Amino acid sequence: MRIDDLRSTQNVEDRRGGGFGFGGGSIVVGLIALAAAYFFGIDPSQILNGMGTGAPVSTNPGEPRSDDKAFDFARRIVGSAEDVWTPILKEKGVAFTPATLTVYDTATPTSCGTGVSAAGPFYCPEDAHVYLDLSFFNELADRFGAPGQFAQAYVIAHEYGHHIQDLMGRMHDQDVQSRGAEGNSVRLELQADCYAGVWANRANKQFHILQEGDVAGGLRAASAVGDDTIQQSQQGTVVPDSFTHGTSAQRMRWFKRGLDGGDMDACDTFGASSL
Repeated sequence: MRIDDLRSTQNVEDRRGGGFGFGGGSIVVGLIALAAAYFFGIDPSQILNGMGTGAPVSTNPGEPRSDDKAFDFARRIVGSAEDVWTPILKEKGVAFTPATLTVYDTATPTSCGTGVSAAGPFYCPEDAHVYLDLSFFNELADRFGAPGQFAQAYVIAHEYGHHIQDLMGRMHDQDVQSRGAEGNSVRLELQADCYAGVWANRANKQFHILQEGDVAGGLRAASAVGDDTIQQSQQGTVVPDSFTHGTSAQRMRWFKRGLDGGDMDACDTFGASSL
């Protein structure tokens, strides 16, 4: 993957090496947090117990770290997402405001509750931050079998896709809120996958980021984090009624739909008769 021409975002908070506290949260974002906990196979109480009162957080003083290269990579992917989505939303008559990339380790306070590393990357619509523990990149390769930079970029672009949903009003849609994880969670996640594909298409046209094997790596990552694949590996059985993100086939299909056409209108998972 070529990233040399990608601009690093300035909308960033570096909380690595800092302390952590607790933030408030709503029912909807609580459901998102629980879905993330289930998705990455951790005890949901780690998140629920963290949704309490506020506490200060310290920021990284700036000493060199072993994950600085990964930090620079994440900043470039988010910077390219800003460059890609600004004109797309302008065409839709929607004002683009950037999300803040917040990197941390172990745990950190958010407006959606406590972010913990074990829950994986996530987007909080209450504060418009994309939260990322950079060590997840190692887990993506080792645990999920999806190595490579484009697999990492897919994960970041998926979370940024949630920010685009937020700007489009989808995150606070009353039907989504009332039905939560039991209703539209899968459609919400698959749309974010499709938006990740839209980003990849547009970023490649503008910055020529794709190299041989990158698309296969992105599809491999999408497949590796399908609900059916994760459930089969963790518990030896698949329970479709408990899906929160979609099957491996669905995640690959919607990511590729966005990648092939680069058209966000093709990402209407909520209007689709089948996923």
